[in-house]
Amino acid sequence: MATKAQEVYEEIERRVASGVDKADAFKAVAEETGRPFDSLRGSYYSHKRKLDGSEPGAKPARTRRRETTPDDALADARAALERAIQSIDREVEVAKARVDEAKAEYEALRGSAKERKDEISKRLEALN
Repeated sequence: MATKAQEVYEEIERRVASGVDKADAFKAVAEETGRPFDSLRGSYYSHKRKLDGSEPGAKPARTRRRETTPDDALADARAALERAIQSIDREVEVAKARVDEAKAEYEALRGSAKERKDEISKRLEALN
């Protein structure tokens, strides 16, 4: 059985994958469920931390340094570039989902176009 946090996470992720902005997804789910916006955000990020392998209730890992060494700077740059690659992969996945949805809509419209045109033409003739 899924936890509430998992349900919130999955619903927000489903909406984001369909092309909805994350903030808009939170707002819509809050309105639909009657739950406070911030409560949903807390549930979402709580579950996200769990998926990322963090301890429950643990604060996000932040490196505190008194000084930045060249090795630290390179590690930070490498991590930023790796996150950029992951971000691009997510963008591609979302775009693919939008393409598939648009293709299905196109095929449905193309498949029903003749029938719809014929029906409208019949009604036009009936008006004459």
